[in-house]
Amino acid sequence: MTETVERTRNGAILYDKAIINHISPERFTAEGWPHSEILTGPLRSAGRGNTRYVGNVPRQFVLRHYMRGGLVGKVLRDSYIFSGEDLTRSFLEWRLLDKLAANNMNVPRPAAARFCRRGTFYTADIITVRIPDVVSLSEYIATKERGDAFWQSLGAAIWKFHRAGVYHADMNAYNVQVDKDGDIWMLDFDKGELRAPGAWQQQTLERLHRSLKKILGLNPKLYFRGANWEQLLEGYFNASRSL
Repeated sequence: MTETVERTRNGAILYDKAIINHISPERFTAEGWPHSEILTGPLRSAGRGNTRYVGNVPRQFVLRHYMRGGLVGKVLRDSYIFSGEDLTRSFLEWRLLDKLAANNMNVPRPAAARFCRRGTFYTADIITVRIPDVVSLSEYIATKERGDAFWQSLGAAIWKFHRAGVYHADMNAYNVQVDKDGDIWMLDFDKGELRAPGAWQQQTLERLHRSLKKILGLNPKLYFRGANWEQLLEGYFNASRSL
């Protein structure tokens, strides 16, 4: 592990010196970079508008500010109860991503994370290395029909994560990404963790299925039908039986 922790006036920054050799609080703001653009996308793929691409090609980063969803988010918005440095959302996600990337899982490599404490509460941010030439699954299936082999490979890729005990708290058609070679990547591991096999595996599959049906409602011309989901499950269970 190459992590380094630096204390700040009201919190701490965790980072990998092999990726960013010098870090400062300004790097967690849009103004702290020579180039910054807000993440946008069709079919609500831009999330809550809390994510930016920062830095310049060839190495760009993704800066994400942690935001709450649901009814709680309408009140607290981006604040979380502080229960200790190692339990902050950003540090937990950074360390999970670091472990997964070290084991050659298709996840973003974590660069830096921070938390800023304000009394009982804290806010948090994370910076990851941008994966080149990826699009969300929702965009990938909006352009043209994908064959059986793709859906089966998607199921097999999900099984690879599940076999490693990787629980993704929000596996949806936006956080599942596809690169130019058709390989599957997984983004946004907030509240993710490593778990023993269990009912959560089926639950995450069901969450992805609901997400695909939801975006089909947004765009009925989307190239997704019931047969595609059956192909995904075929790939998933074939991969699980191949051990």
